[in-house]
Amino acid sequence: MRSELLDASAAAELRAAPFSYDEVGATRGDLPKGYVPMRRELHIGQGQEFFELARTALFGWHVHRAAGPKIIPSSLQVAEDTVALVRIGVGPLALKAPVRVVYVVDEPGRAGFAYGTLPGHPEQGEESFLISMDDAERVRFDIVAFSRPGTRLARSSGSLGRAVQERVTERYIEAMVAYTRPDTHQVG
Repeated sequence: MRSELLDASAAAELRAAPFSYDEVGATRGDLPKGYVPMRRELHIGQGQEFFELARTALFGWHVHRAAGPKIIPSSLQVAEDTVALVRIGVGPLALKAPVRVVYVVDEPGRAGFAYGTLPGHPEQGEESFLISMDDAERVRFDIVAFSRPGTRLARSSGSLGRAVQERVTERYIEAMVAYTRPDTHQVG
Protein backbone atom coordinates (compact mmCIF):
# COMPACT_ATOMS: atom_id res chain seq x y z
CA MET A 1 0.00 0.00 0.00
CA ARG A 2 1.38 3.38 -1.01
CA SER A 3 1.26 6.01 1.73
CA GLU A 4 -0.42 9.31 1.00
CA LEU A 5 1.68 12.41 1.71
CA LEU A 6 0.70 16.04 2.14
CA ASP A 7 1.43 18.14 -0.90
CA ALA A 8 4.24 20.69 -0.58
CA SER A 9 1.99 23.77 -0.28
CA ALA A 10 -0.21 22.21 2.44
CA ALA A 11 2.90 21.11 4.34
CA ALA A 12 4.45 24.58 4.09
CA GLU A 13 1.22 26.16 5.35
CA LEU A 14 1.13 23.87 8.38
CA ARG A 15 4.85 24.43 9.12
CA ALA A 16 4.23 28.18 9.14
CA ALA A 17 1.27 27.92 11.53
CA PRO A 18 1.86 28.61 15.23
CA PHE A 19 1.15 25.91 17.78
CA SER A 20 -2.29 26.31 19.37
CA TYR A 21 -0.90 26.09 22.92
CA ASP A 22 1.98 27.76 24.77
CA GLU A 23 3.63 24.85 26.59
CA VAL A 24 5.46 23.42 23.55
CA GLY A 25 7.75 20.54 24.54
CA ALA A 26 6.16 20.02 27.97
CA THR A 27 5.68 16.28 27.46
CA ARG A 28 9.43 15.98 28.24
CA GLY A 29 8.81 16.79 31.92
CA ASP A 30 6.11 18.03 34.27
CA LEU A 31 2.80 18.43 32.47
CA PRO A 32 1.26 21.91 32.57
CA LYS A 33 -1.75 22.86 34.64
CA GLY A 34 -5.03 23.66 32.91
CA TYR A 35 -5.00 20.54 30.74
CA VAL A 36 -6.19 16.98 31.17
CA PRO A 37 -3.07 14.80 31.55
CA MET A 38 -2.77 11.29 30.21
CA ARG A 39 0.01 8.74 30.74
CA ARG A 40 0.12 5.16 29.50
CA GLU A 41 3.07 2.82 29.69
CA LEU A 42 3.39 -0.79 28.73
CA HIS A 43 6.21 -3.35 28.68
CA ILE A 44 6.04 -4.57 25.07
CA GLY A 45 9.03 -6.83 24.56
CA GLN A 46 12.63 -7.73 25.15
CA GLY A 47 15.98 -7.12 23.42
CA GLN A 48 17.71 -4.89 20.91
CA GLU A 49 16.04 -6.46 17.88
CA PHE A 50 12.63 -5.87 19.43
CA PHE A 51 13.59 -2.26 20.25
CA GLU A 52 14.58 -1.67 16.60
CA LEU A 53 11.31 -3.14 15.36
CA ALA A 54 9.32 -0.88 17.70
CA ARG A 55 11.43 2.13 16.61
CA THR A 56 10.63 1.35 12.96
CA ALA A 57 6.92 1.08 13.80
CA LEU A 58 6.96 4.48 15.45
CA PHE A 59 9.17 6.49 13.07
CA GLY A 60 7.49 5.06 9.97
CA TRP A 61 3.99 6.17 11.12
CA HIS A 62 2.92 2.48 11.20
CA VAL A 63 1.51 2.73 14.73
CA HIS A 64 -0.51 5.82 13.85
CA ARG A 65 -1.82 4.41 10.58
CA ALA A 66 -2.90 1.15 12.20
CA ALA A 67 -4.63 2.90 15.10
CA GLY A 68 -7.58 4.04 13.01
CA PRO A 69 -7.45 7.74 12.22
CA LYS A 70 -6.17 8.49 8.73
CA ILE A 71 -2.82 10.26 8.95
CA ILE A 72 -1.39 12.21 6.04
CA PRO A 73 2.16 13.29 6.96
CA SER A 74 4.58 15.51 5.07
CA SER A 75 7.21 12.76 5.02
CA LEU A 76 7.34 8.98 5.23
CA GLN A 77 9.59 9.12 8.31
CA VAL A 78 9.04 11.19 11.46
CA ALA A 79 11.54 14.05 11.76
CA GLU A 80 11.71 17.47 13.44
CA ASP A 81 9.10 19.82 11.96
CA THR A 82 7.25 17.03 10.13
CA VAL A 83 3.62 18.07 9.84
CA ALA A 84 0.60 15.86 9.44
CA LEU A 85 -3.11 16.06 8.99
CA VAL A 86 -5.00 13.53 11.11
CA ARG A 87 -8.53 12.79 9.89
CA ILE A 88 -11.04 11.24 12.25
CA GLY A 89 -14.24 10.01 10.65
CA VAL A 90 -15.18 9.60 7.02
CA GLY A 91 -16.23 11.77 4.13
CA PRO A 92 -17.22 15.40 4.53
CA LEU A 93 -17.98 14.93 8.25
CA ALA A 94 -14.41 13.88 9.08
CA LEU A 95 -12.61 16.07 11.59
CA LYS A 96 -9.26 17.41 10.44
CA ALA A 97 -6.63 17.68 13.15
CA PRO A 98 -3.33 19.28 12.04
CA VAL A 99 -0.18 18.58 14.08
CA ARG A 100 3.55 19.32 13.91
CA VAL A 101 6.39 17.29 15.38
CA VAL A 102 7.82 19.22 18.35
CA TYR A 103 10.85 17.07 19.10
CA VAL A 104 12.44 13.77 18.16
CA VAL A 105 14.43 11.45 20.44
CA ASP A 106 16.70 9.00 18.64
CA GLU A 107 19.50 7.63 20.78
CA PRO A 108 20.67 4.25 22.04
CA GLY A 109 17.89 2.79 24.15
CA ARG A 110 15.41 5.66 23.54
CA ALA A 111 13.45 6.62 20.45
CA GLY A 112 10.29 8.58 19.84
CA PHE A 113 8.72 11.92 19.22
CA ALA A 114 6.05 14.36 20.29
CA TYR A 115 3.66 16.34 18.19
CA GLY A 116 1.65 19.39 19.08
CA THR A 117 -1.66 20.74 17.87
CA LEU A 118 -1.99 23.49 15.29
CA PRO A 119 -4.93 25.86 14.63
CA GLY A 120 -7.91 23.88 13.38
CA HIS A 121 -7.24 20.87 15.61
CA PRO A 122 -10.26 20.23 17.87
CA GLU A 123 -7.94 19.96 20.89
CA GLN A 124 -5.03 22.03 22.19
CA GLY A 125 -2.01 20.20 23.55
CA GLU A 126 0.75 17.73 22.91
CA GLU A 127 1.27 13.99 22.77
CA SER A 128 4.52 12.04 22.95
CA PHE A 129 5.31 8.47 21.94
CA LEU A 130 8.52 6.97 23.36
CA ILE A 131 10.13 3.54 23.12
CA SER A 132 12.79 2.85 25.74
CA MET A 133 15.01 -0.09 26.63
CA ASP A 134 16.47 -0.50 30.12
CA ASP A 135 19.72 -2.21 31.16
CA ALA A 136 17.95 -5.57 31.31
CA GLU A 137 16.81 -4.96 27.68
CA ARG A 138 13.12 -4.70 28.61
CA VAL A 139 11.39 -2.54 25.99
CA ARG A 140 8.64 -0.17 27.07
CA PHE A 141 6.20 2.01 25.13
CA ASP A 142 5.12 5.26 26.82
CA ILE A 143 2.46 7.68 25.65
CA VAL A 144 2.24 11.00 27.49
CA ALA A 145 -0.22 13.75 26.60
CA PHE A 146 -1.91 16.85 27.85
CA SER A 147 -4.91 18.40 26.17
CA ARG A 148 -7.97 20.55 26.50
CA PRO A 149 -10.79 21.33 24.10
CA GLY A 150 -9.70 23.81 21.44
CA THR A 151 -12.96 24.33 19.57
CA ARG A 152 -16.59 24.84 20.47
CA LEU A 153 -17.38 21.39 19.06
CA ALA A 154 -14.72 19.78 21.30
CA ARG A 155 -15.99 21.69 24.35
CA SER A 156 -19.58 20.65 23.68
CA SER A 157 -18.63 16.97 23.21
CA GLY A 158 -17.68 16.73 26.91
CA SER A 159 -16.97 13.19 28.04
CA LEU A 160 -17.54 11.80 24.53
CA GLY A 161 -14.49 13.69 23.24
CA ARG A 162 -12.39 12.38 26.12
CA ALA A 163 -13.63 8.82 25.49
CA VAL A 164 -12.64 9.06 21.81
CA GLN A 165 -9.18 10.31 22.79
CA GLU A 166 -8.73 7.46 25.28
CA ARG A 167 -9.85 4.91 22.70
CA VAL A 168 -7.39 6.23 20.11
CA THR A 169 -4.61 5.97 22.72
CA GLU A 170 -5.58 2.35 23.35
CA ARG A 171 -5.49 1.77 19.59
CA TYR A 172 -1.92 3.17 19.43
CA ILE A 173 -0.91 0.60 22.03
CA GLU A 174 -2.75 -2.22 20.25
CA ALA A 175 -1.13 -1.19 16.96
CA MET A 176 2.37 -1.22 18.49
CA VAL A 177 1.76 -4.67 19.94
CA ALA A 178 0.39 -5.93 16.62
CA TYR A 179 3.28 -4.46 14.61
CA THR A 180 5.95 -5.89 16.87
CA ARG A 181 4.22 -9.29 17.29
CA PRO A 182 2.31 -9.85 14.03
CA ASP A 183 2.19 -13.63 14.54
CA THR A 184 0.24 -13.43 17.80
CA HIS A 185 -1.79 -10.18 17.80
CA GLN A 186 -4.34 -8.55 15.58
CA VAL A 187 -5.59 -4.97 15.76
CA GLY A 188 -9.38 -4.96 15.63
